[in-house]
Amino acid sequence: MTEHHHHEHDHECSCGHDHHHHDERPENMYEQALNLYDCNLSDEQVRETVRRIIAEKVHENDTLEVKKFLMGSVELTTLKTTDSEESVMAFTEKVNQYEDTYPDLPHVATICVYPCFAKTVAETLEVGGVEIACVSGSFPSSQTFPEIKIAETALAIKDGATEIDMVLPVGKFLSGDYEDVADEIAEMKAVCGERKMKVILETGCLKTASNIKKAAILAMYGGADYIKTSTGKLEPAATPEAAYVMCQAIKEYFTKTGIQIGFKPAGGLNSVMDALIYYTIVKEVLGEKWLTNQWFRMGTSRLANLLLSEIVGEETKFF
Repeated sequence: MTEHHHHEHDHECSCGHDHHHHDERPENMYEQALNLYDCNLSDEQVRETVRRIIAEKVHENDTLEVKKFLMGSVELTTLKTTDSEESVMAFTEKVNQYEDTYPDLPHVATICVYPCFAKTVAETLEVGGVEIACVSGSFPSSQTFPEIKIAETALAIKDGATEIDMVLPVGKFLSGDYEDVADEIAEMKAVCGERKMKVILETGCLKTASNIKKAAILAMYGGADYIKTSTGKLEPAATPEAAYVMCQAIKEYFTKTGIQIGFKPAGGLNSVMDALIYYTIVKEVLGEKWLTNQWFRMGTSRLANLLLSEIVGEETKFF
């Protein structure tokens, strides 16, 4: 993984690099950045392209090898109102036990919890190489004071979070306050420092391919290390169409800046076929370079058991 951060690069539209000089910055810097990208997308065209990719390409990825890879890309997630220290401890113990039960299979990539449980996971987790992600910044609405978002993120990190998943301020985005959106993301990234930050676009609220593309670009310029489709708390959650648009944005951003951004579909991943569809879209749009569990993650709880069942060849409810 590259250690540097987006703010350190001197590409021509290096927005938000030095976000202390708000006053000196031209008003429309983010609009200028967006103008470098094709954000005028046809929803119909996106649907048609995705339909074709699914029809023509998914079947070739329906293999045991790919399913094993997907298992290793899972961000095992519990984000319930009823979560408790006991339930999160038991949830984490499952990951410890999995390592012993299936030593030949890749372990999950991440355990994803609310910030108040970072400490519980950190103290319980015994498996090396599993990240501890916390949803932070008033998840899932992103509607609170910036100071609260900063504090929540800093506390999650202090307690052991190795990754932070924040929700793009969707209301501000839909009002056209692009500068505020990117600034808030940049401030959150400053708190995260070296730790990876995922920005959730909540694509179901953005409605159009054009909006999804713009939100993805703003998130990346703001300092996102990953862009993620959804919180899983609203419908529609992840869709193949949103994934396609986001992967196109990642590809264009990489071409312009040389900075590789990860992708995470989340919410509504209900079947192994759903997982294979997202894998296929990443493979077709972004290519092999993104097909590692560093750059491709899937946020889900139910999918882990379904993948495991197909890999071992019998129904298994391990997690």
